[in-house]
Amino acid sequence: MTDDTKTHYRKAFDSPYLSSADITEPTVLTVQRVTLEIDRTKKTKDHFNTAWFAERELRPGEKLKPMILNATNSKTMAALAGSKFIDDWQNLRITVYVDGSVRFGKETVEGLRISPHAPEKRSLTPGMVKAWANAKNAFKRDGNLRQVLAHVDMSPEHQTQLMNECQADVPPRTEPTFPPAETAQ
Repeated sequence: MTDDTKTHYRKAFDSPYLSSADITEPTVLTVQRVTLEIDRTKKTKDHFNTAWFAERELRPGEKLKPMILNATNSKTMAALAGSKFIDDWQNLRITVYVDGSVRFGKETVEGLRISPHAPEKRSLTPGMVKAWANAKNAFKRDGNLRQVLAHVDMSPEHQTQLMNECQADVPPRTEPTFPPAETAQ
């Protein structure tokens, strides 16, 4: 059983925000917008910089939650965007990972961090079996390659191949057949 298929103990404490329990490996996400909003956990009346993502799911069937940007992550976002204004942080691609040595008060805990390095798009080829299957699933779900191409580069030939494979996976539609009508004699 891999970490991707195991359940983190913190999943029991349902949070409206992305947490270290949700991230199993460094994950590239696209920031759709960042807003300053009140704490949705209702534990405080504080306002937080909150990142909302273009991606809808973290994994198939698992909704992607917004992420609170603490001071460290906000500074990283400002550096990546080249602006200290949250309004300028939209459409920014970031890598979110779990850091096991985050200080929270007097404790050291797992926390989310944003990599200070912009993620590089990797090239997707049919030889990358798992990623290719994920791209096919995204194409079948969305009907286009927009989300796939937001994360990876693909040659035009590979884009055509992927779309053809997806169409070949769908059984052709056939007209329903009815038994011949009986003729009156």
